[in-house]
Amino acid sequence: MNMELIGVWIAVFLTLSIFSFLYKDNPFYKIAEHIFVGVSAGYWMSIFFWTQIQPNLFGRLWPSQNYTNDGLWYRIYDGLSVLSGNIFPSGGIDKGHDIDLIYIIPLGLGIMMLLSLYRPLNWMARWGIAYTVGMAAGLRAYGYLNSNVLGQVKGTIIPIAGTELPFFSLLGQSHFNNLIIFFGTLSGLLYFYFSKEHKGTFGKVTKIGIYFLMVSFGASFGFAVMGRISLLIGRFTDLLMYSQSEYHHASIWVLIIMVLLLAFSAYKDREDLPT
Repeated sequence: MNMELIGVWIAVFLTLSIFSFLYKDNPFYKIAEHIFVGVSAGYWMSIFFWTQIQPNLFGRLWPSQNYTNDGLWYRIYDGLSVLSGNIFPSGGIDKGHDIDLIYIIPLGLGIMMLLSLYRPLNWMARWGIAYTVGMAAGLRAYGYLNSNVLGQVKGTIIPIAGTELPFFSLLGQSHFNNLIIFFGTLSGLLYFYFSKEHKGTFGKVTKIGIYFLMVSFGASFGFAVMGRISLLIGRFTDLLMYSQSEYHHASIWVLIIMVLLLAFSAYKDREDLPT
């Protein structure tokens, strides 16, 4: 049995284990869940380390173009190279960066966060976490302000204000669509204005805003469902393919074994019930 065939049987087992949750929470589902979470965390940690930390942090602290045997700083690097030659290759890290010792600060903050595993010094992790959360929140707020808020304003106002026809002209399909987007955005925002009671004309406008919001949320939800359905179809396609003789009917045998084990477990649980 080659490694490809072993991988096929493992893939079938994990796929059917996830589907077994449709019956009830069971050990097969728990095994697949724990494997998925553990492997995903390890995989992304490895990817993040080799694509971000090693080249962008260590590569700026000990770049190869500034390597010298005389300085104390690179003597520390040579000591680290003895411990791990893959992370710290001899002669410095060649990632095209110049030396920038200010990156000692994020290195120190990262070490502080790792100290959360050491109880006597786990209080230091709060500094690293607080800085990371605050910096990430500020950068994300700036990014969302530019992409979502200002982008929405531009997408709503500029197509109308920049047209050659008068503002209220409905000649042409594109101008009519722009007016619908403008009115839908404005009425949707007014729905979240709670300083005025939603009655009269204002209430009618906010009610129209609710309809626009429902259409928007429905379209987003439908798009998400279509994406999940495409993933489900892909898994079913693989299961059908792996049920063929060239894979030793992996899908069929794994399904039969799991059904028998679940039926036996249900029978034992029923016997253990008090009469």
